[in-house]
Amino acid sequence: MHASHSPDHQPPGAGAPASGGAQRAPQAHPMALSPANLLLLAVLSVLGAIIGIELLVKVGVTPNTAIVGALAAMICARVPLRFFRAYRSVHVQNLAQSAISAATFGAANSLLLPIAIPFLFGREDLVLPMFAGVALGMLLDGYMLYRMFGTSVFPATGTWPQGVAAAEAIKAGDEGGKQARLLGVGVGVGLIGSWLGIPMSAFGTAFIGNIWALGMLGLGFLIRGYSVPLFHFAIDKAYIPHGMMIGAGLVALIQVGILVLRDQKGNKAARGGSQLAAVPTVASSLRFGAIAYIGLAALVAFLSGIWGDMSPGMLVGFIFYAALAAFVHELIVGIAAMHSGWFPAFAVALITLLIGMLIGFPTVSLVMLCGFSAATGPAFADMGYDLKAGFILRGHGEDPEFELAGRRQQLIAAMLAFVVAIPVVLLAHHAFFANGQIPPVAKVYVSTIQAGVAPGILHSLLIWAVVGAVLQFAGGPKRQLGVLFATGLLIASPLAGWAVVTGIAIRLVIERRNPAAKSSMEVFAAGVIAADALYSFFGSLIKSR
Repeated sequence: MHASHSPDHQPPGAGAPASGGAQRAPQAHPMALSPANLLLLAVLSVLGAIIGIELLVKVGVTPNTAIVGALAAMICARVPLRFFRAYRSVHVQNLAQSAISAATFGAANSLLLPIAIPFLFGREDLVLPMFAGVALGMLLDGYMLYRMFGTSVFPATGTWPQGVAAAEAIKAGDEGGKQARLLGVGVGVGLIGSWLGIPMSAFGTAFIGNIWALGMLGLGFLIRGYSVPLFHFAIDKAYIPHGMMIGAGLVALIQVGILVLRDQKGNKAARGGSQLAAVPTVASSLRFGAIAYIGLAALVAFLSGIWGDMSPGMLVGFIFYAALAAFVHELIVGIAAMHSGWFPAFAVALITLLIGMLIGFPTVSLVMLCGFSAATGPAFADMGYDLKAGFILRGHGEDPEFELAGRRQQLIAAMLAFVVAIPVVLLAHHAFFANGQIPPVAKVYVSTIQAGVAPGILHSLLIWAVVGAVLQFAGGPKRQLGVLFATGLLIASPLAGWAVVTGIAIRLVIERRNPAAKSSMEVFAAGVIAADALYSFFGSLIKSR
């Protein structure tokens, strides 16, 4: 992936001989649009889109369906017909999990949630303009991560926990043996813990990611969960987590800028964990994203007619702020997801809304701002998980040409899923909204806009932004202490905090006794995370009945 030209181009050295001078035979990656694969991906995309919107309105959450897609491909591979033979490939199974998860998050988080905001606000005339903007934003969201995956900002060697879980599950199904048994143990532990109500994905992630980053995430969970008995007030009501994320997010953006400058000076993206990306990829991707989001924000303002409620100066300010809010939301959600598997999409969108309210944008423009910002991030993070799974299954980039071919096919699978999700949501949202089936998060956004800015919010945001900025600066771009701590503070899940802390403690004990156990711990953790995803998925289906 190059910055100065198409990301589809081959990077320097992509066709180099294998080590030892032997010329490795080129591998051909399965095509997403071959007849058999296209049928599987299309069916899974429709299924994923329906599942996503059903569960978002009935349960309030969007489960990760990647493992379900991989299992569906594995089951189809057992059908004794020649047509289904291709599904035995782990790379086809990777395409399957990429498609269904993209459709799930795309339909629910990127499409249905944003258009529910103007509907709830009583402006049904703004639903279609919002839909047009967020549909294009969703496509851009996935493409942006595709461009940036494997760079110093989003390295392929990053944690991406759900991606690791999907890859290890697919490998275990293909290879069997000791690793499959270890994965099975993890699945068993994960199912038991999930049945007991413990967020086992948090426990599993503790065995994979950076201990400092995950430690701050766990601490944030615990402080948020016990803030009332500890401090005698709810920290979220004082906007402490929001202020922390603002400060940490701003410093994180500066750190991203520094990484871009270093890359431009010739420090290749291998420093971030990948040999595949060319030097200018990060910079060009950021420029491309900035221009694209400005264009989309202007389109939303034009289609919705909100430009008529603002002066020319305020209109320009709105367009640039909406583009910045969507872009920042995407990056922060992506960074949090990469390091922890948790992404505070709802909370970060709420922060951008609060800042927009403090700026003083008209009420209706805040509705469009909120939906546009909320649409970016989930599809971006989900694409990271899927590309991480593919990166593992394709041999961790040992064959650069094959790796990039696989990424392109995953992008095609995801874009197919997004394209399928668009008409599904467009046709289904009327019935859902007419029956009062509205995503709960949308109600929070609308009530926030209607309530207005409470006295003292700006003061609290500024004070705690300084604390978040200092923490993020102290940890640096690799640990992301400020962003992860703020993520924990924004999510009310004390059990997740105990799960992370317990997992880290066990991990430290194991590493001290057997430093070579890292690989085994990662396989076990993948089983735990996969089990949590499956339990969450099927549990949500049962609750929705």
